[in-house]
Amino acid sequence: MDYKMKKIFTYLLIGLVGTTTSCSKFEEINTNPEATEKVTSQMIATRIILNLANQPTQKGFLQPYMLNKNIVWTEFVESYQYNGFGAGALSFTAINDAHFMPEFAGTEGLAKSYEGLMYFARGVKFFEATMDLGDIPYTDALKGESDKQYFPKYDNQKDVFIGILNELELADKAFAEGDNFTGDPIYGGNTTKWRKLVNSYALHVLIQLSMKEADADLSVKGRFQQILANKPIFTSNADNYQLVRSDKNGQQYPFYKVGNNFTIYPTMSSEIVDRLKDRSDRRLFYYGAPSPVKLNSGHTQSDFTAYVGIDPSMIYDDILHTKNSNDYSKLNDRYTEIATGEPTQQLSYSQLCFIIAEAAVRGWINESAIEWHKKGVEASMQFIFDNTPNTEQFHHGMPLDAAYVSTYVSGLTLPAGTEAQIEEIITQKYLASFLQSEFHTYYDYRRTGYPKWKINPATSLNSEAPSKMPVRWRYPATEFSFNTENVDAAVSRQFGGIDDINQLMWILK
Repeated sequence: MDYKMKKIFTYLLIGLVGTTTSCSKFEEINTNPEATEKVTSQMIATRIILNLANQPTQKGFLQPYMLNKNIVWTEFVESYQYNGFGAGALSFTAINDAHFMPEFAGTEGLAKSYEGLMYFARGVKFFEATMDLGDIPYTDALKGESDKQYFPKYDNQKDVFIGILNELELADKAFAEGDNFTGDPIYGGNTTKWRKLVNSYALHVLIQLSMKEADADLSVKGRFQQILANKPIFTSNADNYQLVRSDKNGQQYPFYKVGNNFTIYPTMSSEIVDRLKDRSDRRLFYYGAPSPVKLNSGHTQSDFTAYVGIDPSMIYDDILHTKNSNDYSKLNDRYTEIATGEPTQQLSYSQLCFIIAEAAVRGWINESAIEWHKKGVEASMQFIFDNTPNTEQFHHGMPLDAAYVSTYVSGLTLPAGTEAQIEEIITQKYLASFLQSEFHTYYDYRRTGYPKWKINPATSLNSEAPSKMPVRWRYPATEFSFNTENVDAAVSRQFGGIDDINQLMWILK
């Protein structure tokens, strides 16, 4: 090889080495040292738990509470405020990778705990879907990847509920056999806490089946009794299924004022205000603020008479007239002025107490309905007091201190008669759920008729039955486009072929 050829070969070799080195440096420079390269059980768990427990922000946060008659919205006519329903949601993508959690776990004990979380998440998602729609895909759901089942058949609602209750049982068993785990922003991975949640949630599911208590396959009363007698459930507010908020971006209270252009639109509903005034209940001073007109006319901020709710069923122009008169109560400052607000609940100890009180009145269990009723009110008041700064700005000189709560709760009674007792229990559960738990109080209203919300046919957007609240959402349009045969079969067998918001689903018959 002559000198020129050797020189050319040398240059080529150097160039090749340089190219290889440059590629290596490029990959090194463009690799994020803080990014994970492997999905873990912890990562999936955190995402799933936040999806289950979190709520929307700003106006979206208040949408369920327009339907529940907690607030009145004054921006413009809102469908939920006037009982207008459209299509619901039917998506389980949030849990389509839940089965990987136990698979990726490092130990058998951790695998059991993540398996428990998987079963719980499935139970919650299927429960929410069937409560909104009726029959839903269950047996064939989430099998697109494993079984190439892209067009799932719809199970009847009874079978869906049996499946949900069984999954919650499996969740409890798995958590009982599991170890404390990571990736949990609610209970810090404490499996005992998760068992309490799973079993309390099962009681929540069972009370929604009150119209099916005689069904032998469901065994509603038997399951309720067995859980209450033998399994751990919530025992205090420390067990609440809730997200505790922080002042970090994305973790603040959902209706906090920063970046929120909707704080001027919500007002207190008369459905809440009047019931609290009738009961001389100091929670009124934490939920709302006094009417400026009443203050100017001589009332004080600590007078029950200074608080004015707006009737959510009124003609919208009349609502605007009241708003412009300034004679109304806005939301308490604690919902907009405090970044951390209060924890947002999906299920609370207070709500569980009312569930047990209702079951006692129905004769499902041998418990004192009035004692559980009192515990529910006490837990609600204690939760509010513990999560609110003890200043007049937020309690208007009427604090929910221990002395008041003790005196108030000791004086509580239940009226005579089963139906009257259920009405009072459901009403107190409603008052304890102000801006909490999204659609739960609507579900209670739908099956019991309580609280007795005012329905105005002149303003109702439920055009086919203006004197009634709708009882379900329609199936989403995507189902009719892509899973036509199966959704048509479900609508036919349930509702005579008409996907109607006023048709009763199985649990309501």
